[in-house]
Amino acid sequence: MIILGIESATARAACAIGGVEGVLASVQVTRSRRHAETLVPAIRFACESAQIALDEIRVVAVDIGPGLFTGLRVGMATANGLAQGLGVPMIGMSSLDLLAFPLRHTSRLIVAAIDARRGELYTASYRATHGGVQRLTEPRLVTPEALAAELQVLDERVLLVGDGAERHALFFNALDHAELAGIGAAHPTAEALVELAQPIAVREEYVTPLEIRPLYLRRSDAELNWERRGA
Repeated sequence: MIILGIESATARAACAIGGVEGVLASVQVTRSRRHAETLVPAIRFACESAQIALDEIRVVAVDIGPGLFTGLRVGMATANGLAQGLGVPMIGMSSLDLLAFPLRHTSRLIVAAIDARRGELYTASYRATHGGVQRLTEPRLVTPEALAAELQVLDERVLLVGDGAERHALFFNALDHAELAGIGAAHPTAEALVELAQPIAVREEYVTPLEIRPLYLRRSDAELNWERRGA
């Protein structure tokens, strides 16, 4: 079963092609934030590199957030359009889950933190389990100061991951029992998306393109500005 994974929740736009044999090809673009211009060529290149035709794709997996509004909308619209055009189901995955999954071999408490702008973070905590990670808290919106205060009182070692943790590293470096995973792990990956989607697809626990929904956690700047103007 061939799965196309599309990830666009942060400043990085990425896609990957894979199946039971693992990830066959992946493409990521970090320097440009013009996801609408980079995603489709990236998908085309990934398919060519994996020698997979579009009509061989059986499931489209997509990062549903939380993350940057524009990136999420572009990624989900692209994924939805491809799924509808190909007549295939979809799988949605949280960006925070994708961040935590590559750290599944650590014994520390994993705290994923994505930069939400406005001095805030999207975050959730995880524990490594056999072959993966288990989410301990629901995705939420917090300030870095509040998250650091919560971690300060914990009696265990913590591993923070994500561009939010990197951007506000000053707060977390002050904690004796906390460590940052590093800039190399700062973004969710399309490879992790394909890996996590594979067992879900085998169990046929997918949804239709009309059922997929983004996880925003807060309203966009455009919505807030419109509300202020109305007031």
